[in-house]
Amino acid sequence: MALVKKGSRLITVDGTAYRWRVRGRPTYAQGLCERPLAVAVEQVDCKGRLLLVSMPQDHPSNWIGGPAAPVLPSTVAVIVRRALAEGWQPTRPGTAFHLTASVG
Repeated sequence: MALVKKGSRLITVDGTAYRWRVRGRPTYAQGLCERPLAVAVEQVDCKGRLLLVSMPQDHPSNWIGGPAAPVLPSTVAVIVRRALAEGWQPTRPGTAFHLTASVG
């Protein structure tokens, strides 16, 4: 499954281009701060595996006023490198690769 280009951002990590996106509106569970913010990442111009990352913060548009922090490109670069080290193969087809980001 490919990421929607609208609202996504490009980042280059170690010479490879990736597209990443945070859902604009929270899901119901994210709105209630029951589920964390999620980030999706894919390699550009490649129909491979998607990387789905559970972040350690709430969605910025949550309805409860829970603590939220922006997702920075530098954070996404660290996450991509970690996912590649843990076995994410963005050029191979398959189901999404799930990763949980840690605090700090």
